[in-house]
Amino acid sequence: MIQTIIFDMDGVIVDTEPVHRYAYFQHYKELGIEVSEDIYTSLTGQSTRNTYQKLKDLFHLSEDVEEMIQRKRTIFNDAFDTKEDLQLLDGVEALIKDCYQNGMQLILASSASKVTIDRVFNRFKLDTYFSHKVSGEDFPQSKPDPAIFLHAATLSIAPKENCIVIEDSTNGVRAAKAAGIFCVGYDSTHSNDQDLALADRVISHFNELNFREVSQLQ
Repeated sequence: MIQTIIFDMDGVIVDTEPVHRYAYFQHYKELGIEVSEDIYTSLTGQSTRNTYQKLKDLFHLSEDVEEMIQRKRTIFNDAFDTKEDLQLLDGVEALIKDCYQNGMQLILASSASKVTIDRVFNRFKLDTYFSHKVSGEDFPQSKPDPAIFLHAATLSIAPKENCIVIEDSTNGVRAAKAAGIFCVGYDSTHSNDQDLALADRVISHFNELNFREVSQLQ
């Protein structure tokens, strides 16, 4: 029986991807680099630090990685605070509340920074439901490296065999499977060109899941 759900955040709980995309591409203009859609898509699900380290190597940038991270976050935060139409993804709040009220443990494991995670959780008052929040900035390697999910599983009240991960990105699904955890792939309109083929189950809307459904997954 599944006792713990490990949620990704961007593209699963809230669609901050358009805000991230805006911030990244505004910063790319400042840096004077042209990042193709293929490169951008390949970096989806990775931490900001790993993204900029790869871009630094690829484009031979002289800027310091930490400085680039802070500049992107400034652009993101300004956009996040002024974006009035930012909402939780359809159906996810009902799933979170249903599972929480039935005693299921919820853990967040997101590549986002702690600052961004806290901004989302504060805005939508989600802290009540989650026992732990794990940020990708605490790990040297990003998804598809399984470290973040392996760590999240150690925080679970149950063995990882009784956990599931909900992910919407190619890298996230690969990370979950590399960690040996059952993975639900969320194939939404926001999952731009993401390959969820390795997921154990794929859904297109959160109304396909509830506490009873989740508890019986395996």
